[in-house]
Amino acid sequence: MNASRPPSRPGVGPLAPRRLLPLACAALVGAAACASSSAPPPPDPGPTTFVREAGPPDPDPRVGLGAGLLDAEEAAWNLRLVSSTPPPRDFVGSWNSDLAFKGDYVIQGNFNGFLIWDIAEPSRPRLVAGHVCPGSQNDVSVYRDLLFVSVESPGNGRLDCGTAPIPEVVSPDRVRGVRIFDISDIRNPKLVANVQTCRGSHTHTVLEHPGDTENVYIYVSGTAPSRPAAELAGCSNARPEEDSGSVLSRIDVIRVPLASPDQAAVVSTPRILAGLVSPPRRSSMAPADVAEIAEAKARGLFVVNIELIGEEMILPKEATDQMLAQIVARRGGSGAPTAADSATLREALPAMITSMIGADALTSICHDVTVYPAIRRAAGACLGYGLLLDISDPVRPVRIDAAADSNFVAWHSATFSNDGTKVLFTDEWGGGTAPKCRADDPPEWGANAIFTIENDRLRFHSYYKIPAAQTPQENCVAHNGSLIPIPDRDVMVQGWYQGGISVFDWTDPANPVEIAYFDRGPVDAAKMETAGSWSAYWHNGLIVSSEIARGLDIFELVPSAYLSANEIEAAKSVRLDDFNPQGQPRFEWPATFALARAYLDQLERSNGLAADRIRAARVALDGAERASGGARRTALERLASELDAAAAGAADRRKAGLLAEVVRELAAAR
Repeated sequence: MNASRPPSRPGVGPLAPRRLLPLACAALVGAAACASSSAPPPPDPGPTTFVREAGPPDPDPRVGLGAGLLDAEEAAWNLRLVSSTPPPRDFVGSWNSDLAFKGDYVIQGNFNGFLIWDIAEPSRPRLVAGHVCPGSQNDVSVYRDLLFVSVESPGNGRLDCGTAPIPEVVSPDRVRGVRIFDISDIRNPKLVANVQTCRGSHTHTVLEHPGDTENVYIYVSGTAPSRPAAELAGCSNARPEEDSGSVLSRIDVIRVPLASPDQAAVVSTPRILAGLVSPPRRSSMAPADVAEIAEAKARGLFVVNIELIGEEMILPKEATDQMLAQIVARRGGSGAPTAADSATLREALPAMITSMIGADALTSICHDVTVYPAIRRAAGACLGYGLLLDISDPVRPVRIDAAADSNFVAWHSATFSNDGTKVLFTDEWGGGTAPKCRADDPPEWGANAIFTIENDRLRFHSYYKIPAAQTPQENCVAHNGSLIPIPDRDVMVQGWYQGGISVFDWTDPANPVEIAYFDRGPVDAAKMETAGSWSAYWHNGLIVSSEIARGLDIFELVPSAYLSANEIEAAKSVRLDDFNPQGQPRFEWPATFALARAYLDQLERSNGLAADRIRAARVALDGAERASGGARRTALERLASELDAAAAGAADRRKAGLLAEVVRELAAAR
């Protein structure tokens, strides 16, 4: 464990402006204002091959870490930081967003474009391309030689990837939707298409659908209001029953012909939220927020009640200054705003919120969709609801169940278990730019919710939230993560912004438990500055994290009582070419000696097989691995038969059977 270790890296400059605040603030004032060893094993490996520990460190070293941009103190448990690479000059001061993977390349979105890193040598990532092309959020996905990039902001997304802003309400130069790049030459991405959508693309999901080899599909989720019909025909903010072009309650589906990606186009707009009623809302606020609101009101700051989410919010001064200046100008005045101007603004704010974000946003916006083609299902995280979708027809996804929860403010993203029997949803309470992991914040708020899927119905079991309290200077809430391919377990790594990254086991949906973490102190000890892990994903043996302000972090898992060296080695045997976390692959493990040993470690940890049988199996496996040809095959066949017999009386018959099957496959290998 590394606790309070100050890294030695030079600074790279100022922080980015604030990312979007919660939906209401973004709608009011825009993003800018709210925003293995070669030596043979010993003959007898002993009773265990994994580390034993008493439990997580106590006290938790994440609490009280010193602040700094690139020199903050760090705490790690069962994780090793392999490298931390700051952003290149053109991207300093602009936020990093999501990640996609192509072999040894990591593609990192950034509000100013995207970065392509070569991580073949993970201790020294090498920048291959830094492509300047503004347009928040610039979330990225990849399929073969195509790169897809989300653009939602109306202020800086240009068709030509230029850097000049677009102040006009209607402009022929604006792109809001999905950009498509040809990356066959990875060092020189080439823009081949801009697919326009009414709301733009906050996030998107690439769906490689079984049976369709000629196209890929993109599910587009937009969270902003519609653009004017004068800019893109058919766009409307009206209710669906009033206007068939309404952007409410729907996602957009883009079909991309692989032979001619420049012909990509929107082919359907399924209303996956249609018919849902307003979900239950909580009636209280966190204690720290109540105190902050009271202080703000006492100071005369502008506070708005967001009935939609059951909370009050303090508007940033730069936003209210702009609004007050507009009020002064409308009355033909000049100079500082008067008390009457302030009163006018306070009176107008509720109606402004209703008109800009809509009274039914919780049933009209989908934030993210995760597809699992192997089971022909998707999970939609749609602000007010978590959805289960049938994607048998990729153009016409159908909602088959929906879950609501008054503890959730904004259903944000989703992850399936590898066998497809469970799904985890996240709640981005506070919009990602607020401190929501403070000591007195309820553990059910801003957390993960874990469901089983039973006969295509969602059944809630538990919440998971990082257990270490963060400071009021650290934006923290559940955000993006992925499964780690630990055999026969559901283990996930997840970014929590300035709460760091957390690795947890949710195999038992009622009892998730943290098994590893990494955290830094806040950027600034005196005030909140947005930073931290936007997303953390496992890819081909590494954990890669997109740090909003600090760059790119790469980690390795360290063996522990919760995760053995054999389990980690078995996870590394699962190799993916392209990987987009929102397009979830089914993990399949090749038969290896590490996989067999991983099952033995799990059986020992759970007392699922008699200890003497586990010891004998380890000795037999070691002997077989040292042998070759017919001798190896005979030894493994004998062991498989012995394990079949032992499984009949095992406490965990299923896993003992999995072990026997792997040994049998090893025996059959040539």
